[in-house]
Amino acid sequence: MRELSLDLIASVLEGLEETIIYKLIDRIQFKRNEPVYQPGKSGFSGETASLFELRLRYQEEMDSLFGRFMVPEERPFTSNLPPPKRHRLDPDSPLRIPDYNLVNLTSRILIDYLALLSRICPPGDDGHYGSSCEHDVYALQAISRRIHYGAFYVGEVKYRQDPEKYKRLLSVGDREALLAALTRKEVEDTIAHRVREKARTIQATIRTPIRTQLNAEAVAEFYRNTIIPLTKEGELLYLQHRLPE
Repeated sequence: MRELSLDLIASVLEGLEETIIYKLIDRIQFKRNEPVYQPGKSGFSGETASLFELRLRYQEEMDSLFGRFMVPEERPFTSNLPPPKRHRLDPDSPLRIPDYNLVNLTSRILIDYLALLSRICPPGDDGHYGSSCEHDVYALQAISRRIHYGAFYVGEVKYRQDPEKYKRLLSVGDREALLAALTRKEVEDTIAHRVREKARTIQATIRTPIRTQLNAEAVAEFYRNTIIPLTKEGELLYLQHRLPE
């Protein structure tokens, strides 16, 4: 079984914090632009989906052809995607799950992301619909990558640290006890604090009359209320579907 380094996994997750912050900064340079999310207002003849839904679907169709979703942490928001055209050789995975999509939290990520926009985007309509949904897609994919990477790899590492405990909790189906075992409150507090400070530091030299500034507290709360809980939910799903040795 391939070794996993918790320090390396934590470093990857920490690096994704900056990615998410930068993607959100890019999105909030445009207003909320509500028509982007309204069905039937995409401007595509005969389409009932919103412009955002179409942009996400077409992006993921292309991504699927190039093999993006062959990677465990890249889970699609869209169903019925084309199979990959690219042949990809993977090293032996340390994960023990028959289907990566058994851990797919994208529908819940999407709901919380759209709610976040109301807090961080300037209100109103500037007409930049294409740019708005383009940056939505990039931000969503970064957030999803962070959540699913943690779900798979942190879940596997925690299991290996105390397999007997997790086998016992899984055998009795004690969901609350499993979530408690997966929780590291002091680590969660550290992450939320670090994200808040990063958002402030990254924007320290932003010229606010020209550039919209990201609400650092809103991002920290999004981590605390969405990213961290959904990561743990993903860890739980992973453990529930984990194949025995």
